[in-house]
Amino acid sequence: MKNQLFALLSGISLTTTAQPVIETGSQKNMPAEWIDASTHHKVVRLTNKPGSNASFYFHNNPFIGNKMVFYSTDSNDKQLYTVDLTTRQMEQVTHQRSPMSGEITGAKGHNVYYQIKDSVFVTNIDTKNTQLVFVFPPGFKAGITTVNADETLLGGVWSTDAEKEIFKKNPEKHDYFERIYEARLPRTLFVIDIRSKQLRKLFTDSAWLNHVQFSTTDPGLLMFCHEGPWHKVDRIWTIDVNKTSRAPQLMHRRTMDMEIAGHEFFSPDGKTIWFDLQMPRGEAFFVAGTNVKTLQEKKYRLQRDEWSIHFTLSPDQKLFAGDGGDPGQVAKAPNGQWIYLFRVNGDHFVAEKLVNMQHHNYKLEPNVHFSPDGKWIIFRANFEGGQQVYAVEVGS
Repeated sequence: MKNQLFALLSGISLTTTAQPVIETGSQKNMPAEWIDASTHHKVVRLTNKPGSNASFYFHNNPFIGNKMVFYSTDSNDKQLYTVDLTTRQMEQVTHQRSPMSGEITGAKGHNVYYQIKDSVFVTNIDTKNTQLVFVFPPGFKAGITTVNADETLLGGVWSTDAEKEIFKKNPEKHDYFERIYEARLPRTLFVIDIRSKQLRKLFTDSAWLNHVQFSTTDPGLLMFCHEGPWHKVDRIWTIDVNKTSRAPQLMHRRTMDMEIAGHEFFSPDGKTIWFDLQMPRGEAFFVAGTNVKTLQEKKYRLQRDEWSIHFTLSPDQKLFAGDGGDPGQVAKAPNGQWIYLFRVNGDHFVAEKLVNMQHHNYKLEPNVHFSPDGKWIIFRANFEGGQQVYAVEVGS
């Protein structure tokens, strides 16, 4: 399997003709492969079907073996597909007639989980067999967002009808964000036992509970955040779903005015929760990690232009990556529109630019992922006009 994964994306880089050297996004029809003129790294397009092709949010694992799961929308028909990272062969996984939601893969069972209205389904990417997993009861309409490491539990959060109405009346983030936070309406964390079809309520709080993620390795550890203006919340929390007390554990407490911490994600080994840390907001930038057992923290400084909307960590946990940001983001970076690779050097990062994103509109967040072999960074972009999924070669 290891050799196969090595070949999966290494095979992309072995071609009989040299790739053209082009400024990324300088033409609306880029070739299938090219060398970024600014960074000299190889970039390939992983999706080639018409319509909008969207990779997953940065903390949602899209990989099952050597295949990546993604959404494709063509003529308003949104379905889940896979792309084989060796051959770039795409295959449709779902054929649903109603709108779907959810970016949840079960690598153990080769499954994708998703929701249609009040019903949760699972489809196997190999057999394409689809089964109904759960139907939410009339008094508890909620949404799933994550599956645990051994694929026995789904997790999510329930919200009130009053909150749903706020979202409905204020569809833009700049309109609903403060309103939802200030409303202090109750939200409830829950899990669904996939085998017994039983729903268990874990915890209710008059706070905007969000970004629910199971640990990458511990089937009983669930992370969630207190959403809202980041400088007003102690955001990152965990809860042990197997403990009867189920007292949430704060993972990082703010220590100064206007400090912010967020866009949290589990490390591949599940031992650390990493997050964007600014002390204070918009002035000093770090990627920080909290040990889930000891609560000890470490942080690595980066420069303003190197700040990224999202960060991620390689499978061997030696390299970080970021998707950059435009001048309108919190860092106000004058030259931050890059896909970045970061290497740790003492207490700070040394950055390498991989893709010039000056022709990308950052209203679409690139959401970086390392490939399973760690040799490529996968991201989504619109520099060709529509939304497509790309991979850039990390190099040695």
